[in-house]
Amino acid sequence: MNTRTGLDWSKAQQLYLRERDAFVAMRPASRALSREAADHLLFGVPLHWMDDWSTPFTLFVRAAQGASFEDVDGHRYDDFCLGDTGAMFGHSPAPVARALAEQGARGLTAMLPSRDAVWVAEELARRFGLPYWQFALSASDANRFALRWARAMTGRRQLLVFNGCYHGTVDDVFVDLDGGRPVSRASLLGQATDLTQNTRVVEFNDLAALEAALADGEVACLLAEPAMTNIGMVLPEPGFWPAAQALCRRYGTLLILDETHTISSGPGGFGRAHGLAPDMLVLGKPVGGGVPCAVYGFSAETATRAEAAKRRAPPGHSGIGTTLTANMLAMAAMRANLEQVMTDTAYQAMFDLAARLAAGLRAAITRQGMPWCVTQVGARTEFQFTPMPPLNGSQGDAILDGELEHMIHLYLLNRGLSITPFHNMMLVCPHTSESAVDRLVAAFEAFLIEIRA
Repeated sequence: MNTRTGLDWSKAQQLYLRERDAFVAMRPASRALSREAADHLLFGVPLHWMDDWSTPFTLFVRAAQGASFEDVDGHRYDDFCLGDTGAMFGHSPAPVARALAEQGARGLTAMLPSRDAVWVAEELARRFGLPYWQFALSASDANRFALRWARAMTGRRQLLVFNGCYHGTVDDVFVDLDGGRPVSRASLLGQATDLTQNTRVVEFNDLAALEAALADGEVACLLAEPAMTNIGMVLPEPGFWPAAQALCRRYGTLLILDETHTISSGPGGFGRAHGLAPDMLVLGKPVGGGVPCAVYGFSAETATRAEAAKRRAPPGHSGIGTTLTANMLAMAAMRANLEQVMTDTAYQAMFDLAARLAAGLRAAITRQGMPWCVTQVGARTEFQFTPMPPLNGSQGDAILDGELEHMIHLYLLNRGLSITPFHNMMLVCPHTSESAVDRLVAAFEAFLIEIRA
């Protein structure tokens, strides 16, 4: 698929060189820190993903508050990346910051529960409709643990995922379709096991393929985002999820929804907003207001089966959980965040702002005659290099254009606007202003004007 239809690529390349030079000139402190960091940090960053931004060198942050952050050179940015969802409800929410300070004075971790654990579990049950909960330090861990429980409960080895999925660093799910054939994802480092032996993969929105994968009764669970968000956003077609859920039940396959990104859909996630009833649910990133933690829930029936599976197992480590899991600091953060930050009022403000952003982007695309579209999942918005939104992971992958994305992202950063470096995803938080949304739309359209054919 030609993602550059309507663009003058020569103009675009010249613009990129200009923007790189401007970035370098305006950020001497970040440049100096990048040089210093290279002496002791792999790739010059504490997490190698931080080297994936469009910038000539790493942008270092001095402070982040609400809907903006400031770099070490004193430049302020309206932030629509928001920690790639980790700060979905704003940077350093005041109730969470207070809770951290208060709990820090009382104790951080004891491998025993605090009162907050009971409150948090009750609130999660109310929001998501699943009565039983466990905790983890990240959505990666929560997904990994959920898969272990599913295999233990069902006695089945096989897992099923959708092509192009992402569920954190869980090795089992790094399986893609290549010409219709399942293959281990080439980018996965250090994996010595053939993942296709125990993991099946089908295209999203393909009910026939889904049933074919489930029909032999060997699949323990389907792990899925209710709307795909990491291969570019891919929305379910009308009727897909009710039918998919029915197929899982028919073949005895547990349905696990990973709502880590689709929590942008509302206080109970995409599933609750659209009437789904998963057997298990995973939520990480924003649930603690930016503090590393995650949760995963069980239906009543699934919880009974999980407890029975644990009691049948020999004594010893289950492979589920870590020493710092459910520590008191994380529990205090989750309680403050769920009680005072992730509120219905906050969500309504975010929905209104995201609608303004999506409408503005669509209008700019139309005015400039670009064959692009805009996709939205609650507070999450994305512009995509295609006239029609993709229906599955293969289509989503075909329209990704890293070079073009980097041009847009760098252009926006130089104008004090940050969006997620992986494809073109944008989030709004309760602190985002209408004027910031309008600035983003105006800068986006200015970019189109500069490079259109």
